[in-house]
Amino acid sequence: MTWSIDARIPVYLLANEDNLALALSRGKPAAVLTVGGEAAPDGAVAITAFKPGEAPHAAACGCCLGRGEAAKALDMLFQGRVRGTVPWFDRVLALDPHGDVAAALREDAVTAARFRRA
Repeated sequence: MTWSIDARIPVYLLANEDNLALALSRGKPAAVLTVGGEAAPDGAVAITAFKPGEAPHAAACGCCLGRGEAAKALDMLFQGRVRGTVPWFDRVLALDPHGDVAAALREDAVTAARFRRA
């Protein structure tokens, strides 16, 4: 029998805010990742925001070696969870209209080690 356990935090990508309230009302405690500075919606245990499109190159490209804003925002959520500065969450609901979070999950090694696309 083969076992496969993936302990990474699942990230649910949402194109807009329409389904956010519904997603928050269902399932385990969730953090919210947004592209703006909105207040935490009811049911979110933590919220952080990033500016979309801030990293025009692939993660850790040779010319800039920088990480995208979405990857940095996910880092903030992860560090807050580990350090106990935000309440524990079992999933992240990410508003991702521009695809920045999907790119971070796909291209950023640190993000991919901590989070998985749900």
